Amino acid sequence: MKFEELKTFLDEKADQYNHSGFIEKDPISIPHRFVLKQDIEISGFLTATISWGNRKSILNSAEKMLGFMNHSPYDFVLNVSEKYLKSLEGKPVHRTFNGEDFAEFIRNLKRIYAEYGSMEPLFFPQENESSYYHALNRFRNVFLGNADHRSRKHVSSTYKNSSAKRLMMFLRWMVRQDNKKVDFGIWKLHSPAHLSVPLDVHTGNVSRSLGLVIRKQNDWKTVEELDVILRKMDAVDPGKYDFALFGLGVSGAL
Repeated sequence: MKFEELKTFLDEKADQYNHSGFIEKDPISIPHRFVLKQDIEISGFLTATISWGNRKSILNSAEKMLGFMNHSPYDFVLNVSEKYLKSLEGKPVHRTFNGEDFAEFIRNLKRIYAEYGSMEPLFFPQENESSYYHALNRFRNVFLGNADHRSRKHVSSTYKNSSAKRLMMFLRWMVRQDNKKVDFGIWKLHSPAHLSVPLDVHTGNVSRSLGLVIRKQNDWKTVEELDVILRKMDAVDPGKYDFALFGLGVSGAL
């Protein structure tokens, strides 16, 4: 397809898959249970963190985490005792993300919310940055701190060429603003123009099938390659094409 034909096709597919019916079976359904900004952030971040593998399994594991938090993520993070966190350390959560990892994540969130009141300022790109490449690394450093804990492996590093798919998905949820009511758009000071598509097997394979990228690895260099053409299609909201690429991949329509 020529560029304009491809843009029209992807615009149509983005619109097709970006609707409220998308929510129910997707991990984004977990933060959609909440109204308070901090509840949405915390439940969204934790759900995005475990978003690999079967979607049904992801939702079941997210339910488990909500149960640990008494279905009140923000209140739990602010008030949980170290004794209770210790009691969770031996519990299974999701695959290699275990109770010890979950407890450490909560400790880190407790520190962050005590200092910042929200996760939003930790992700700000600087004035001369056109993507979240550096911002994600800065967030990782602040969130993990200096502790050499096993949970570090669950926060991807763009500086190690990771596509940071789960963090980029979380950012899409928080930053994108439209009238479709799938993404939240609660981080008003962020610009959707900085977003990249969360690159995974589905979005990567569809992108290659359509000739959007050449690289075969699903890494940050491929994210940058994809950024170039998607930002030509829509410089204001390139993240919307995640709906098109992921939807085509999951549905098998391409």
